[in-house]
Amino acid sequence: MSIDWNHFTPLAALVGGALIGLAAALLVLLNGRIAGISGVLGGLLRPMKADVAWRIAFVAGLLGAPLVYSLVAPWPEPQIDAGSGALILAGLLVGIGTRYGAGCTSGHGVCGISRMSPRSLVATGAFMVAGFVTVYVVRHLLAA
Repeated sequence: MSIDWNHFTPLAALVGGALIGLAAALLVLLNGRIAGISGVLGGLLRPMKADVAWRIAFVAGLLGAPLVYSLVAPWPEPQIDAGSGALILAGLLVGIGTRYGAGCTSGHGVCGISRMSPRSLVATGAFMVAGFVTVYVVRHLLAA
């Protein structure tokens, strides 16, 4: 297996990771909230008056950041190696897993692990193992 050096972007990954960590830290320090996307969106589906503004701002930032970034850098050409059916099934499975796991990879993986939450350590391990198994099954057992 060869390495595609065009996709090796350690500086961008470092800056992006630092920004995600900073945003998660600021949200918990200034607002007392965990930056778990499923929880943020779930709270918008069951809104409480004092809880809506920051959630809308958070989601607006998630949607707006790529648009702002595109002003200084070109959009990368997307390459999705799956059909619509596989993407829909994957989305449903992630949603089910998020519900059963009481959180998503951002909540458990970024915020929970940084707090050394045992539940988040187990959940993140489960996410990772499920991903490894899924890739192995799809690429090696189901591949034509």
